[in-house]
Amino acid sequence: MALLQPGDTAPQFNLPDQNDVLVSIDSYIGRKKILIYFYPKAMTPGCTIQACKLRDNIDTFRKLGIEVIGISNDKSEKLLKFSEKEMLNFILLYDENCQISKKFGVWGEKKFMGKTYNGIHRVSFIIDQTGTIEQVFKHFKPIDHDQIVLRYLNNKHQSH
Repeated sequence: MALLQPGDTAPQFNLPDQNDVLVSIDSYIGRKKILIYFYPKAMTPGCTIQACKLRDNIDTFRKLGIEVIGISNDKSEKLLKFSEKEMLNFILLYDENCQISKKFGVWGEKKFMGKTYNGIHRVSFIIDQTGTIEQVFKHFKPIDHDQIVLRYLNNKHQSH
């Protein structure tokens, strides 16, 4: 499956969050933009760094009208532990069977330490108020993900 691009319509979803509450993309459409970030595994070093950097900058994201949502195929119980341990202040969603990851085009072959396997690629999407993908971020390290996204948002904000 191909990675979704700017201009594509974001797939519909209705996924359980870390508290087992169903969250739908429809609850954001028409109200605010969303940064949806896909990450491989909760409580691993890279994913923890990425989540904590987003947590530390959540006020800046919200001032720019952006809600942050993380998606992985970790079960809700693990997401709750991750969220509590790292004091995360945004929603984490459980993508069972990676159906939404596949629709966004972030599920696929990966290589790590000489092994090839299928998994979630670290990719983020900004989805505008109409449900259209505005921007895709795929080349970043967990430590600078938040700054790359904020730089894009600030540049876009200043050009209006």
